[in-house]
Amino acid sequence: MTIDVSIIGAISEVTTDEWNALVDKDNPFACYEFLNALEQHDCVGQTYGWLPQHIIVRENGKLIGASPMYLKNNSYGEFVFDWAWADAYHRSGIEYYPKLVTSIPYTPATGQRFLIKDKQHHSEISQLIIHAGLQHAKAVGVSSVHWLFTNEKDTQELEAQNLMLRLGCQFHWQNKSYINFDHYLSFFNSKNRKKIKRERKQVQQQAIEIEIKTGHEMSDSLWKIFHDFYISTIDKKSGMATLTLEFFKSIGTSMPDSVLVLFAKHDEKYVASAFCIRGKNTLFGRHWGCNTKFNSLHFELCYYQGLEYCINNGLKRFEPGAQGEHKIYRGFLPTETWSAHWIAHPEFNTMIRKHVQHEREGMQYYIQDMHSHSPFK
Repeated sequence: MTIDVSIIGAISEVTTDEWNALVDKDNPFACYEFLNALEQHDCVGQTYGWLPQHIIVRENGKLIGASPMYLKNNSYGEFVFDWAWADAYHRSGIEYYPKLVTSIPYTPATGQRFLIKDKQHHSEISQLIIHAGLQHAKAVGVSSVHWLFTNEKDTQELEAQNLMLRLGCQFHWQNKSYINFDHYLSFFNSKNRKKIKRERKQVQQQAIEIEIKTGHEMSDSLWKIFHDFYISTIDKKSGMATLTLEFFKSIGTSMPDSVLVLFAKHDEKYVASAFCIRGKNTLFGRHWGCNTKFNSLHFELCYYQGLEYCINNGLKRFEPGAQGEHKIYRGFLPTETWSAHWIAHPEFNTMIRKHVQHEREGMQYYIQDMHSHSPFK
């Protein structure tokens, strides 16, 4: 038996089928089509500081493990914030960048980071991947390695290697076998149930029409309309619109059943749009944009339509994106997210470990406090 672990500079160095054979069906962001579209359509690379350094593990030539990893010269698009760490390095006259990040670019969604099909040998292959990442970090001389939004199994593997764990929080929805949206609202307390009904009625009274389209139904003109909305939101936040029109068109074609685009129409004109990705059991809300202000339209398009879609289609979870305490009043409850970190510099490693431990205690209190604001009876 021959085990070979290597680093590749592009996902195209493996085939679609062998990569996807390792990917959990509820983890669409890790699939070959999504990651390859990022690489092929100028969303990652030198321009934005995401240089592919994917880890692959082969046994007698067969791909048995993989991990999407990137060499980064900034912290943009990660959603696990280490700007303060970078600033502390800078003030000490030490370079924080480059660093290595195992993550899905621009995607704050928990999922597989160690892509492994053989569950019986998951731990052994995970250890090979972790070791390869650390060895590569030392070989290229980066300051640190970061594994972001790891699922429970991968988090356990990272903790077993004595890597520091960092706790975060998002707001997710769980389907409790709801029959329809009204049945879902029947579990709310009176105050929040009335609030949601009022918001949905406001949208109806403004003569807003909602259209939901899969990738199969998206034309070039519709993709252009959506992408303009996406860019408008990024521009309002003074950010960088890193996801190109060609990227969205590509995944609309290559993974059409996983792509869901919601449009709002008023007077026969599109006025807003939201973009989601669907896994086997989970809907992931990602991008939103509008060109005209309408009362409660953001809540309708980004939350209520997604919730209704999950209920009607039997999906178990809805993750509407990072942050947003306002989501809790709509039934999205606080949920732990995890990342793991390796810091090369001994003194900074000690200091950051202490910081992360204090931060975790505060985050645990925050999550507990947020649960007390649940809208459910």
